[in-house]
Amino acid sequence: MDKDRIAHCLALSQLARGQQGEAQAATLAELEAALWGMQPAAQATPVAAQLMLDHLGYVTGWNEGAEQLFGYPAAEALGQHVLFLYAEDDEDGDIAEMGGHAVADVRRRKKSGETIRVRLDIALLRDETGQPDGMRVLVAPLVEGLTLQEKTRLHARILEEGDQGVLITDGQERIVSLNSAFTRITGYTAPEALGKTPDLLRSGLPDADFPARVKAAMAGAPPWRGEILGRRKDGELFPQAVTVSAVRGEDGAISHTFSLFSDISVHKDAEARMQRLANYDTLTGLPNLGLLLQLLGQAMTEARRKQEHGALLVIEINRLSAISDSLGHEVSNSLLVEVGRVLRQVLRDEDILARLDGGKFAAALPQIEKREHAAIVAQKLIAALEAPIQVGTHSLQVSAHVGIGVYPEDAQEASELVRGAEAAMSRVMPGQAPALLFYSEEMNQRAKEHLRIESELRQALANKELLLYYQPKVSLRSGRVVGAEALLRWRHPVRGLVSPGVFIPVAEETGLILDLGNWVLEEACRQIAAWRDANLMMPPIAVNLSARQFDNQLPQRVADVMARHQVPPEQLMLEMTESLLVRGADNVIAIMNKLVAMGLSLALDDFGTGYSSLAYLKKFPISTLKIDRAFVIGLPFEENDCAIARAIVTMAKQLRQEIVAEGVETIEQMSFLRELGCDQLQGYLFSQPIPAADFERMLGEGKRLAVTGRQSTLAL
Repeated sequence: MDKDRIAHCLALSQLARGQQGEAQAATLAELEAALWGMQPAAQATPVAAQLMLDHLGYVTGWNEGAEQLFGYPAAEALGQHVLFLYAEDDEDGDIAEMGGHAVADVRRRKKSGETIRVRLDIALLRDETGQPDGMRVLVAPLVEGLTLQEKTRLHARILEEGDQGVLITDGQERIVSLNSAFTRITGYTAPEALGKTPDLLRSGLPDADFPARVKAAMAGAPPWRGEILGRRKDGELFPQAVTVSAVRGEDGAISHTFSLFSDISVHKDAEARMQRLANYDTLTGLPNLGLLLQLLGQAMTEARRKQEHGALLVIEINRLSAISDSLGHEVSNSLLVEVGRVLRQVLRDEDILARLDGGKFAAALPQIEKREHAAIVAQKLIAALEAPIQVGTHSLQVSAHVGIGVYPEDAQEASELVRGAEAAMSRVMPGQAPALLFYSEEMNQRAKEHLRIESELRQALANKELLLYYQPKVSLRSGRVVGAEALLRWRHPVRGLVSPGVFIPVAEETGLILDLGNWVLEEACRQIAAWRDANLMMPPIAVNLSARQFDNQLPQRVADVMARHQVPPEQLMLEMTESLLVRGADNVIAIMNKLVAMGLSLALDDFGTGYSSLAYLKKFPISTLKIDRAFVIGLPFEENDCAIARAIVTMAKQLRQEIVAEGVETIEQMSFLRELGCDQLQGYLFSQPIPAADFERMLGEGKRLAVTGRQSTLAL
């Protein structure tokens, strides 16, 4: 048996296995419907071609449709084996079983010798006992493919009329062809673009990756696909999806490059809107919980890497329900928008403000110097909401309470930190002052102490509990008192003298240092004037300036105080720390120059502990350098301290600056510094800070430090 007969019998056996127990055969109409419905490209004939075969494959039935399709009349076809229709070069395709019949696409030969492609729909016939008895075959011609010429014309029409812009360049990257979509998208007509290079569409924005990839695609690399920004003829930038590929000639050499691109502005806008809906609160425009968790997670990871602290504040707005019930949701919604604006103004640019739900907001502080600073920010947020908020014609009063979580102590994950801050917020009792709680009880105690100091320090200013002590500066040449530093002290009515190390950091953090600094300057000038009026010849008094005081108005403020008390500039020295110098050297130098022009002397305090650049140091109009006590304490036995002190003294001498050593407590320290060439000392070796009356008495009695070689004594 040849291969065609084997294939025919195989089809018959497949049908027999697949149709066991089913109805004997479908009707001709059902088979026709199935056949024509399966292939949209098939062309129906007026009469469906039908063949009937016995179980050996001989033709027992041949209808009019078969005569029309193959050209054989029934008299010539009946009795022949079906193989007479097979094309010589045909190989039967895969046979697929569909709905109780077999289907195959094959090539068959007409009486004229023409070979055609047809689809066979084969239904198995059974005898009365259910055994296979033959086949009914429906035959439908299939449409042949387009000719090369037809295909070329069709493809050209598709490219011309499609939505994608088409750009074809030659080997010199000159545009040689484009379609109407190119003009519609870019605004350039064919005469304007032909002969130019694709650079006329470039956005001009830096994109180092794109040109290299395009060059590679033009050189024969795989097509490049991506998204870039293009520029229209009117200058408008637009996002586009681009495919760039090379075209090869018959010899395999690259002859042209074509680019397909689409304007995806609408898709990008829709994507941005969806992104905004997914990540931002629709009412306030602030980040929502999902985005907050994402940003907070990144901040916590960065904080762990740098071993820094951060905090999350959850803020709940009070009275929101009452306002909504009485004035309506529209007013309460507008109020929430205004609340978000007020809170945002309090925070730094790098802080993250989000709305969680209802009247609940969250503020993430990605980096804080001290964990207690979170309580200061919380107080500022609470205070900012104390003023009435105007919403339309309504002046609305709200308040807030805050829960604080600190990382990494309270949580390692963002969601955990949010839960902790919310738990702390829920524990704030109505009427509690201040209306904030930390998640950690230890932090609550520290925050309470911090807030207590701030509150009492404000009262100290009003209740005149502050005073100045004076620590003498002694010349290492003569041993005489040549100056003094005015140091702030706080005499608490209950706890007595409070250490500056306790209240000065709080004043710096809360901004109270501005008021304290102004008070110190005013009091020092008042005391200088009092000594002058008492005909006492006192040495210059040094006053410390905080970095917060150092602004463009500082020279005028100092001038006003000096004029008010008639203090000559040679009686006053201003001391500043190195941290001030990192705030923008040019602006700092300009302010310093104004102060020096007023006749004032400037000293750099705590030298060596800050961030000053030696390249900048020589530009600052500073007359005195003060060696910090941290480098004095180990003298003369600690090798590193000796080296640092020696370097500072050497550098100051080169800059022609006076050198003052702070914290000198032993004769050995003094002797070492004197041998280095240090000019003055401050420290307990001579005197601790003392009240104004004691300092006045010290000078009246002529107390000095007697220096004889390596031996030093106090003398009256």
